[in-house]
Amino acid sequence: MEVVILGSADEVARLAADRIAALVRRRPEAVLGLATGSSPTGIYAELARRTAAGELDMSGVRGFALDEYVGIPPAHPESYAAVIAREVVGPLGMSPDRVRVPDGRAADLEAAAEEYDRAIAAAGGIDLQLLGIGANGHIGFNEPTSSFASRTRIKTLAPRTRADNARFFASPDEVPTHCLTQGLGTILEARELLLVAQGEGKAEAVAAAVEGPLTSMCPGSALQLHRRAAVVVDGAAASALRLTDYYRHTYAHKPGWQRP
Repeated sequence: MEVVILGSADEVARLAADRIAALVRRRPEAVLGLATGSSPTGIYAELARRTAAGELDMSGVRGFALDEYVGIPPAHPESYAAVIAREVVGPLGMSPDRVRVPDGRAADLEAAAEEYDRAIAAAGGIDLQLLGIGANGHIGFNEPTSSFASRTRIKTLAPRTRADNARFFASPDEVPTHCLTQGLGTILEARELLLVAQGEGKAEAVAAAVEGPLTSMCPGSALQLHRRAAVVVDGAAASALRLTDYYRHTYAHKPGWQRP
């Protein structure tokens, strides 16, 4: 696992955008796994800036969202279908028919989840999966005790996750209790994982994922199993890590041919 510690959230966004842009330039029809929540918003804004400036063309890229709330209308501003359309598809110039979000309104949620995994496979798999991490260590909506072999499925949101997400809704009672999420097994099949985190509130989760034991109690620790995973954080999110000097030394001496 590569750990990169940067000075600010803006630097995190720029470096993550560099890695995504480098992939898209190599492979204009790349398949991206799209995270939502607050962690990736700066990345999408930076990619949108580059797109508007004519520096990047993402019109051929395919995308698969990590998750979606169950039962929420697609037109609701906080449905992830709406968020992806508003913050990703439009600003990045992506084609709406090349971007998928799990169907949280499906009559048969289990069948919808299984179909979503098949659609990812049919697209050739995900080249780069963008991830955030919750304060309790969840990635996607894989809450603590999620199986490392899990596939896309329905999950019950933990009380802490609902409380953390309440800021996006008019009241805490409006936060859905269930979701469809890519499973940890699905996520680990991506060819590259890129997790970003900013702020002291994520510090304990980042430390548990990077330096803690491999355990379902911290779903983010599943990244330790991946052959090509990177964790890019600001100083505040890195504040609970023990090996910060080593991570800074390693990144400072990274060969140029390994950089975007």
